[in-house]
Amino acid sequence: MNTNDHLRALEAMYQAAPINEFYHPVMEVTEGKAEIIIDIEPKLFHAAGATHGSVYFKMLDDAAFFAANSLEPEFFVLTTSFTTYITRPINSGKMIARGNVVNKNRSQWIVESIVYDSEDREIGRGNGIFVRSKNPLSEVPGYKDYNH
Repeated sequence: MNTNDHLRALEAMYQAAPINEFYHPVMEVTEGKAEIIIDIEPKLFHAAGATHGSVYFKMLDDAAFFAANSLEPEFFVLTTSFTTYITRPINSGKMIARGNVVNKNRSQWIVESIVYDSEDREIGRGNGIFVRSKNPLSEVPGYKDYNH
């Protein structure tokens, strides 16, 4: 599989994840980077009427994960640690998360991600460490079903 097909297959894998039926995200993956966009809806709010922190974590971790997996063509990667900082509440518009690999060696990727609101203001950030699993991408739903 060439690099472009690998990146498109990762996008297909993301869309195939059952959890995304709830969030309805749109993702684009490039080498070492990923961008995810979701529309803010009241179903994502905590009791005080703003987006729950779990949504920030999901957006940041997913963008970082796919940035890392863009550089691993054979195996599914795993999040081993992830730190999340929520810097601004949001209750309307869109959340746009961008992940970027900042360091890679033989055993791990260190990735940073930032999430923005519709006005391009930073509303959260995170960083994580990702490692190669033993699960071949060729066996993961969505990825294995991608038609080039």
